Amino acid sequence: MPDPFVIGVVAGVTPDRWVRVWRERMPDVPLQVVPVEDVAAALHPAVPGDPAVPAVRMVFARLPVDGADADGLHVIPLWEETPVVVAAKDHPVKVFDAVTEADLADEELYPGWDEGALDIVAAGHGIARMPQSVFRATGRKDLVARPITDAAPSRVGLVWPRSEGGPLVDEFIGIVRGRTANSSRAEAAAPADPAEPTRRRGTEQQRRATPKRATPPVQKHKQQQRHQPKPGPKQGKRHR
Repeated sequence: MPDPFVIGVVAGVTPDRWVRVWRERMPDVPLQVVPVEDVAAALHPAVPGDPAVPAVRMVFARLPVDGADADGLHVIPLWEETPVVVAAKDHPVKVFDAVTEADLADEELYPGWDEGALDIVAAGHGIARMPQSVFRATGRKDLVARPITDAAPSRVGLVWPRSEGGPLVDEFIGIVRGRTANSSRAEAAAPADPAEPTRRRGTEQQRRATPKRATPPVQKHKQQQRHQPKPGPKQGKRHR
């Protein structure tokens, strides 16, 4: 069996639909999904080829990627996430459907969204902020979350190093982009026939360059006569 094609995911991201399509189209190549905290380190490991660490080829990450050179990554933006405030279950925020930044101005913000941070917030010490998908993934019942309506959303995208490529990478890109199994990446990227525009331009140039034939004088005179209005019948003098 070939080595698995490994993709990473950050907290709260669920790539199930793309994993399902991959397994339908590529049954001979296993797809492995691994959780990733440090995206830059996962894509550029300190010890390349370490058998103890899966060789992550691509990552579903939040943008921009911290600690990574943006020029060194390919990025496909995918969707935006709603930011939420997370508080203890008996916190006053629970009575609202949503809040604003001004509503949270006097609250003590506890950084982070790992289990340790959430335990502190659940004990009534401050609040936390995170993408809504991250909170849902925790499954915590001792906390409440409410959307922050005027906060900037976070963005999720598929990222991979510019040095990374090959048929498997191309196949996964096609799946994420929604390309069907029958479509061909090569056909989609194939340039148009360069001779065709040249032929069209040549035909137009010839048409413009061809002088119009002069109309012979006799024929021109007949044409003018055809377009002149016919005189009406002459009326004779009336006799009394």
